[in-house]
Amino acid sequence: MATREQNEKEYGNWQTLPDGGRRYWRERKGRINGSQRMIKVVDPDENTRSVIQEIYNDEGVLIERHQKYPEDSGHQVIAKDE
Repeated sequence: MATREQNEKEYGNWQTLPDGGRRYWRERKGRINGSQRMIKVVDPDENTRSVIQEIYNDEGVLIERHQKYPEDSGHQVIAKDE
Protein backbone atom coordinates (compact mmCIF):
# COMPACT_ATOMS: atom_id res chain seq x y z
CA MET A 1 0.00 0.00 0.00
CA ALA A 2 1.31 3.40 -0.95
CA THR A 3 1.20 6.33 1.45
CA ARG A 4 -0.47 9.62 0.60
CA GLU A 5 2.95 11.21 -0.01
CA GLN A 6 3.96 8.38 -2.38
CA ASN A 7 0.70 8.67 -4.34
CA GLU A 8 1.06 12.46 -4.60
CA LYS A 9 4.61 12.07 -5.90
CA GLU A 10 3.77 9.26 -8.35
CA TYR A 11 0.60 10.77 -9.82
CA GLY A 12 1.12 14.52 -9.45
CA ASN A 13 -2.61 15.37 -9.63
CA TRP A 14 -5.37 14.59 -7.17
CA GLN A 15 -8.87 15.49 -6.11
CA THR A 16 -10.36 14.88 -2.67
CA LEU A 17 -13.61 12.93 -2.87
CA PRO A 18 -16.70 13.54 -0.70
CA ASP A 19 -16.04 10.36 1.33
CA GLY A 20 -12.53 11.57 2.25
CA GLY A 21 -10.78 9.37 -0.30
CA ARG A 22 -8.82 10.69 -3.25
CA ARG A 23 -8.72 10.37 -7.02
CA TYR A 24 -5.15 10.52 -8.33
CA TRP A 25 -4.18 10.77 -12.00
CA ARG A 26 -1.24 11.26 -14.31
CA GLU A 27 -1.10 11.79 -18.05
CA ARG A 28 1.48 11.04 -20.68
CA LYS A 29 1.72 11.32 -24.44
CA GLY A 30 1.41 8.21 -26.58
CA ARG A 31 4.43 6.93 -28.47
CA ILE A 32 2.89 7.74 -31.84
CA ASN A 33 -0.23 9.78 -31.09
CA GLY A 34 -2.89 10.44 -28.48
CA SER A 35 -2.39 10.22 -24.74
CA GLN A 36 -2.97 8.00 -21.72
CA ARG A 37 -4.39 8.85 -18.32
CA MET A 38 -3.84 6.53 -15.36
CA ILE A 39 -6.37 6.98 -12.55
CA LYS A 40 -6.12 5.57 -9.04
CA VAL A 41 -9.00 5.91 -6.57
CA VAL A 42 -8.26 5.34 -2.88
CA ASP A 43 -10.28 5.35 0.33
CA PRO A 44 -9.52 7.76 3.23
CA ASP A 45 -6.83 5.34 4.49
CA GLU A 46 -5.13 5.31 1.03
CA ASN A 47 -6.24 1.73 0.30
CA THR A 48 -6.66 1.29 -3.45
CA ARG A 49 -10.28 0.93 -4.60
CA SER A 50 -9.67 1.03 -8.36
CA VAL A 51 -7.05 1.61 -11.04
CA ILE A 52 -8.18 2.63 -14.52
CA GLN A 53 -6.31 3.42 -17.74
CA GLU A 54 -7.96 5.78 -20.23
CA ILE A 55 -6.74 6.23 -23.81
CA TYR A 56 -7.44 9.46 -25.70
CA ASN A 57 -6.98 10.31 -29.38
CA ASP A 58 -5.15 13.43 -30.66
CA GLU A 59 -8.32 15.53 -30.24
CA GLY A 60 -8.64 14.57 -26.56
CA VAL A 61 -11.63 12.25 -27.10
CA LEU A 62 -11.78 9.17 -24.86
CA ILE A 63 -11.54 6.12 -27.13
CA GLU A 64 -10.68 3.24 -24.76
CA ARG A 65 -10.98 2.44 -21.08
CA HIS A 66 -9.29 -0.39 -19.19
CA GLN A 67 -10.09 -1.14 -15.56
CA LYS A 68 -7.03 -2.88 -14.12
CA TYR A 69 -8.03 -3.21 -10.45
CA PRO A 70 -9.90 -4.61 -8.53
CA GLU A 71 -10.75 -6.82 -11.50
CA ASP A 72 -9.08 -6.65 -14.91
CA SER A 73 -11.89 -5.98 -17.36
CA GLY A 74 -9.68 -5.71 -20.45
CA HIS A 75 -9.85 -2.88 -22.96
CA GLN A 76 -13.30 -1.48 -23.65
CA VAL A 77 -13.67 0.55 -26.83
CA ILE A 78 -15.61 3.75 -26.15
CA ALA A 79 -15.36 5.39 -29.58
CA LYS A 80 -13.72 4.39 -32.83
CA ASP A 81 -10.55 6.38 -33.53
CA GLU A 82 -10.76 7.26 -37.22
